[in-house]
Amino acid sequence: MIEKKTVKYIANLARIEINEEEKEFLQSQLSKILDYIDKLKELDIEKVAPTRGTFLQGNILRQDKSKKSEVFEDILKNTPEILNNHFKIPKVI
Repeated sequence: MIEKKTVKYIANLARIEINEEEKEFLQSQLSKILDYIDKLKELDIEKVAPTRGTFLQGNILRQDKSKKSEVFEDILKNTPEILNNHFKIPKVI
């Protein structure tokens, strides 16, 4: 069982204030968590292969290729003024 002193220390590290009722509740909850971890430590996992996620493939990479986009030209058609293939807007200060 975790001591109240430890719960108070953890609350201080987390920069939270807790009252006596909360200390008792957290003491109980943290003790249950640590007991569960102790149960997990008893499991034999020697034959279990480690995993690194649901996708066991490597990264799928592709070549970066630049290409001209017609969408850009369509967007510029909607602006009232264009300067060097960019939107021209009034100076804002």
